Amino acid sequence: MENLGYYNGTFDLIEQMSVPMNDRACYFGDGLFEVTYTRNHIPYSMDEHMDRMYASAEELGIRIPMSKEAFSALLRDLIRKVDDGEQWVYWQVSRGTEPRNYIPAGQGDANIWVMIRPMAIRDSYSPMRAITLEDDRASFCHIKNLNLLPTVMASRKVAAAGVDEGIRHRNGRVTECIHANLSILRSDGVLQTAPADGLILAGVARGHLIRFARKLGVKVEEKPFTVEELMRADEVIVTSSGTLCRPICEIDGIPVGGKAPQILNPLRDALTADFYEKTEPRKED
Repeated sequence: MENLGYYNGTFDLIEQMSVPMNDRACYFGDGLFEVTYTRNHIPYSMDEHMDRMYASAEELGIRIPMSKEAFSALLRDLIRKVDDGEQWVYWQVSRGTEPRNYIPAGQGDANIWVMIRPMAIRDSYSPMRAITLEDDRASFCHIKNLNLLPTVMASRKVAAAGVDEGIRHRNGRVTECIHANLSILRSDGVLQTAPADGLILAGVARGHLIRFARKLGVKVEEKPFTVEELMRADEVIVTSSGTLCRPICEIDGIPVGGKAPQILNPLRDALTADFYEKTEPRKED
């Protein structure tokens, strides 16, 4: 298949799929989603994405009608049905299907959506340009929920500015990018990233960056930093499932970063190598 859409056991090309109007995702965004990428039809970091989804589902009281292992097996089976081995894999669960009501009528099983289409991860070795934006989201930033209107509006501003990303801040405190987490390398060689305190999504790729930094002997601090600290950092690093470890070279038209390649390059090389290693076919695949 060229691409694939899936809904509660039915699958077809995405453009030929339909979903019930009474799915609570349609009018409340009442659900969760995850995204990963594949190479050779092998998904990257599937277990970590599933762990986050199931933890968030429990927090929100959404009942996923299968185990993490069964859900992962379903995704792996669907991935193999798409021709191209490099894919963007999106899956979500919504609270269920019932007439529109803020208070759910019952506690039914979640609906399961999947979309898969050809796409490769982005080039981590190509620097990005960004603008700063006020973080106007509500609470639950730590949950990868479906309420993405602030992201849509911020993405329009980024597109109008002709740059690659938007960097959110709350009263001067940097939180994260529109589509990714953000970390800085300070002049003292410390990797600093915003804490997972509810104002950011604790990204899987962010976790990889922290783990490899420590493995390479780079000190890590998870604490807030300001826009001023961001602008004078030796390096500004974006991490996401599709952008493993990519530097920013310009913010609001001002050059930034580029001062610590001796730390950035080994980190970027290690994260890129990890993706390629874990998406290389094995005998059991």
